[in-house]
Amino acid sequence: MSAERFTPSRIGTGMFSMRRPGSMGANESMFVFISYASIYFCLACLNVGRSIVCLIRVIFNTFVTCTVYLSGVTCLRKSYVSNLGRFRVSFKVVITMYNRSPSDLTLAVIQKAGIEVEYLPSVTENEVIKAAKEADVLLVGTVPHTTRNVLESLPKLKMVGRSGVGVDSIDLEAATELGICATNTPGINTSEVADHAMALLLSITRKISEQNSALKAGAWSDHPEEINAIRNQLRRIAGNTVGIFGLGSIGKGFATRVRGFGPEKIIAFDPYVPQTTADLVGVQLVDFDTLLTESDYLTVHSPATAETNHVFDIGAFRKMKPSAIFINCARGPIVDEAGLQEALQTGEIVAAGIDVTEIEPLDAESPLLKLDNLTITPHVAGTSDISGIAGATRWGENAVNILTGKPLHGLGNPEVVKRIAVMRAQGPNRWDGVPDPVTEAWS
Repeated sequence: MSAERFTPSRIGTGMFSMRRPGSMGANESMFVFISYASIYFCLACLNVGRSIVCLIRVIFNTFVTCTVYLSGVTCLRKSYVSNLGRFRVSFKVVITMYNRSPSDLTLAVIQKAGIEVEYLPSVTENEVIKAAKEADVLLVGTVPHTTRNVLESLPKLKMVGRSGVGVDSIDLEAATELGICATNTPGINTSEVADHAMALLLSITRKISEQNSALKAGAWSDHPEEINAIRNQLRRIAGNTVGIFGLGSIGKGFATRVRGFGPEKIIAFDPYVPQTTADLVGVQLVDFDTLLTESDYLTVHSPATAETNHVFDIGAFRKMKPSAIFINCARGPIVDEAGLQEALQTGEIVAAGIDVTEIEPLDAESPLLKLDNLTITPHVAGTSDISGIAGATRWGENAVNILTGKPLHGLGNPEVVKRIAVMRAQGPNRWDGVPDPVTEAWS
């Protein structure tokens, strides 16, 4: 067979066209046919094999590349989040709340993230400064206040975290100037505080504490006149006007609860809430003076701000009905305690129930504790088994989230975001080593 029979042109013309007339017999033709068929088959198999090999190589190389990439991403994430590995960034959280130890839940959340945490109970500002000198995050109670002096003394500090709904013990102006976030855990105890305010109101109107004390002293059997005197002081909520100062989530929660007791109307003062929102809970918005003069029962559910500081002073109490009952489960500084004391002693109002004071804990010699028409509890309105778990967990989560660029549960000074952005643009600062999404999380 000549070489020309293997040229591409020949291969494509068909087997029987390859024989020169008279040059081959039938057997030769069959042999040639079989030979060419075998060649075709081998070439096809070879090409398919090469294709399969190439495909396997592509799949393998892609798998290896993806594995290496994902492993790298995982390692980088672990480096930031868990602070482990070659590129470790070390962070420290300090807890200074002195009146009770932090929950194991709080500690577990922080430790699980690979972040160092230390509990150093501190009573004074100087003790806080000393304890938190190297802290990136400071978790605090209500006292001592986290003042400008404290904040300026902590060069690495990125966040001051409060448990609960308030940030009033933190100097927000100073924190914002310094690029320090002030956080809280809103929403964890809305039900508890509304329940507690309702409980204080019911306890006072139904004279629960007085009846309990009298009966345990044997008055029911031995001095029935004492029981009768208390009996004559019992009151109902139905048919009366209930006033609410501050119609946020807790104020609305209280409105929902008290409505079931049948008041004639529920009124509220809150300049930041529209009537359409108040309508959802059956509340009529009024001005502050109307709230004072018309309320038979008045409960406070407002944050402590410069605007609300001592808004309930002796002047405000004098505008209230002599039969009015005053409840405060919000913040102590909203009420001028000297004014409240005078109002209770002189009969400007008949009774009060409070869960908070200006200075906590309240001094054992405080004149407030000597008032028979004052019912007081030790700032426990927001406490329950459920709120305790949620608060402890979110308190720790805020400490971790601020260092890993995750959303916070509550930011009391949102304008600090802009300040942080400016600090990053200006050069090295307290936020070095913290991932950039920390600011994007709040936008």
